[in-house]
Amino acid sequence: MTTATTKADTAKDLDELVLETPKAEDLAALLVGQERPQRPSAVSASVTFGWRAMLKIKHVPEQLFDVTAFPIMMVLMYTYLFGGALAGSTQEYIQFLLPGILTMSIVMITMYTGIAVNTDISKGVFDRFRTLPIWRPAPMVGYLLGDLIRYCIGSVVILAVGMLIGYRPDGGFVGVVLGVALLLVFAFSFSWVWTMFGLMLRTEKSVMGVSMMIIFPLTFLSNIFVDPKTMPGWLQAFVNNSPVTHVASAVRELMAGEWPAADIAWTLGWSVALVTVFGTVTMRLYNRK
Repeated sequence: MTTATTKADTAKDLDELVLETPKAEDLAALLVGQERPQRPSAVSASVTFGWRAMLKIKHVPEQLFDVTAFPIMMVLMYTYLFGGALAGSTQEYIQFLLPGILTMSIVMITMYTGIAVNTDISKGVFDRFRTLPIWRPAPMVGYLLGDLIRYCIGSVVILAVGMLIGYRPDGGFVGVVLGVALLLVFAFSFSWVWTMFGLMLRTEKSVMGVSMMIIFPLTFLSNIFVDPKTMPGWLQAFVNNSPVTHVASAVRELMAGEWPAADIAWTLGWSVALVTVFGTVTMRLYNRK
């Protein structure tokens, strides 16, 4: 009896309840009356997106294959395949080859930046990024910052394998650090090329296909494996002016304890040019995408 009475009273109260439309003033007070969170700085936003890129590796560790197994395979294969034929012994050849293989491996894995950008676009993630009150280039810079960690891992792996099979840098620890730092600057700049293609092309396969068409001639037509003096004159003209040749020469000389001012200047010049041209094009495509 009591339960039935309570239910009847509740139903009566609901019938008498009048729903009022909230006033515009009340809604405005709720929306703008509170203090808005401070807008993140460009550095903070970029680092946050860089951390997002690192979290992807945590959840999909197979992404580290290209900076672990691939560099090891490259060092061992080229050292023992060409060492005896080109330098007389693998011990002598590894001194010339390892800085070049280091350059080649890091330059080649920069293309995965464009693939990651294209994947996020296909999933619709970038639509959300553009609505956030953040520095516009932050998502792109975040990709590149996250990839810098991958480049560092790849460099450590290659140097460790090289040391195990006989590589001895005359420049010592300082020379190695300077060489790797210069290579990372160039890799960061070169990655903007692939972010542009990641925004421009429709699928991951097309990004990878175009990337390989560009990277293979640049890396193999260089001084990574042999001295350009042994090449035909017309090919020397291309090789000697290739950005990869300048980077490989600078890294090689720095690790050998020398200071190749010209090659360092060329490398930094190429880096500035790549960021200026492809960074600008990338952001225009990103704003229009």
